[in-house]
Amino acid sequence: MNVAIELFAEKGFEGTSIRDLATKADVNVAMINYYFGSKDKLYEAIVEYRASFMRGKLDEIEADTKLSEIEKIDAIIENYVAKILSQPDFHRVLHQELLMGERETLHEHIIKIFVRNTKTLRNIIEQGIRKKVFRKVDPELTMATLIGTINQVMLSKSMCLMLVEQGKSFDPYTDTAFKNRLIKHLKQIMQAYLLIK
Repeated sequence: MNVAIELFAEKGFEGTSIRDLATKADVNVAMINYYFGSKDKLYEAIVEYRASFMRGKLDEIEADTKLSEIEKIDAIIENYVAKILSQPDFHRVLHQELLMGERETLHEHIIKIFVRNTKTLRNIIEQGIRKKVFRKVDPELTMATLIGTINQVMLSKSMCLMLVEQGKSFDPYTDTAFKNRLIKHLKQIMQAYLLIK
């Protein structure tokens, strides 16, 4: 699966063949077909595997009774940013597939996985609204704002380099200062937008 992510990022989904995957991973083609059935199914398995880790983290955060709703939002931001910045190639490949939408079944499968993960964030926002600690906001568009900001940063390395005022050799995705800056910014946005003062 790691080799597939690397090749999809380098050559695109269409440009990567099962034979390319088998050669680079040093396995035979029959093994890939046996375990996954097709390149589309391999892609689905990768997305499901990556999303299941985040889903576990989100469930853990939501269930933590020691945290207030805004602390839960902060923890989700920290986890999302850390996870996405640790796998920029995978994130780009995933969003490239979503934007192109050429494989309807695969596209729908990816969306279903995202919807499951974002339900937790929506539940936390709705709970904060019910408790009257959050303003009455649109939970779905609040999630889109949060995820959209992360996506914009991740999908444009040029934009990241401009933001950190660095040259092309600099890698913002591995820079701790940039990660912390992004986390702080997202927390400030969510706190200013959600909390009733």
